Amino acid sequence: MVEGKFSEIRGWAAFEPGIKVKPWSYRPRPLGDNDVEIKIEYSGICGSDLHTIKGEWGPPQLPAIVGHEIVGRVVAKGDGVAGLAEGDLVGVGAQVYACLKDSCETCSRGLDPHCPDMVFTYNDNYADGKQAQGGYSEAVRVDANYTFKIPAAIDPVHAPPLMCAGVTVFCPMLKHDIKQGDRVGIVGIGGLGHLAIQFASALGAHVTAFSHSPNKREECMALGATAFVDTSDEKQVEGARQSLTHLFVASNAPANQYNEFIKWMKIGGAIVMLAVPPGKMSFSASEFTGSEVSLSGSLVGGVKTLRKTLDFAAEHGIKPIIERFPMDQVNEALARVDSGRIRYRAVLENPRD
Repeated sequence: MVEGKFSEIRGWAAFEPGIKVKPWSYRPRPLGDNDVEIKIEYSGICGSDLHTIKGEWGPPQLPAIVGHEIVGRVVAKGDGVAGLAEGDLVGVGAQVYACLKDSCETCSRGLDPHCPDMVFTYNDNYADGKQAQGGYSEAVRVDANYTFKIPAAIDPVHAPPLMCAGVTVFCPMLKHDIKQGDRVGIVGIGGLGHLAIQFASALGAHVTAFSHSPNKREECMALGATAFVDTSDEKQVEGARQSLTHLFVASNAPANQYNEFIKWMKIGGAIVMLAVPPGKMSFSASEFTGSEVSLSGSLVGGVKTLRKTLDFAAEHGIKPIIERFPMDQVNEALARVDSGRIRYRAVLENPRD
């Protein structure tokens, strides 16, 4: 069996619900035949990290090192790993394992995020019972199938948000076959939304950005939007009625706001939730039968979709707007993300040797 470079991995872990993390180290799982060990250079902060350590999605497994937007270099690999070499620049997203068997009902359909055996990057357990730990650390060991080469055209510091936020917005666009002529709306111009504008525009769609912050108009247009609606302006909102073939909701919009979203859709349009709204939704049947609008959600993209996301971003020059923080300033970065002041994704940087 190949030995890894790290017998202990140092990171920043949550020990109680909240947004504070502390230095902590753990002994990693043995490096399996199909595993790689990655020395982390950059780790993005995702809203899911905060939801997890704050306990908003249920009690977390503590101590927990979160972070599932990981970019670094391969420093060791198992004997069965092909296609990756030591020194390769790679990324890891929100998932670190699925069976990927042809006999698996979900994996065989390219839906490996729904595999019964899937393992999230953190706050989850492998089949052997060992807890998965994430990217706010110096290194990580994961299955090679969920380790992706970063294309040379992508600046490594801009790669982490593509591993989660990027694939989160691009995956449903592929499923809905977004193309030239489609009229796509993006609600919530933040960490997800500013990337969604870029991907939809690169696919050829007419993109309308919806935001209650009129000062984001110029930025949205620069990112590729062809129209902007200030949602605090009733006249502009009224003008958006029945204008969209697709709407991607990238904000935690209140559940009751979806009733308004339906009014923006053309007959037979599709609304896709990219974020989880608080509260329960309430609709009358006639809202759907009268409009023939569909409402769906999207989790994360699987192996094939993540590769497509990175390749497409490289080809079209898509990159997140980021703020950079040294890894030891992770608590300051978490506070800034939690306050909503980040523009638009935070990236933690480990010191270089």
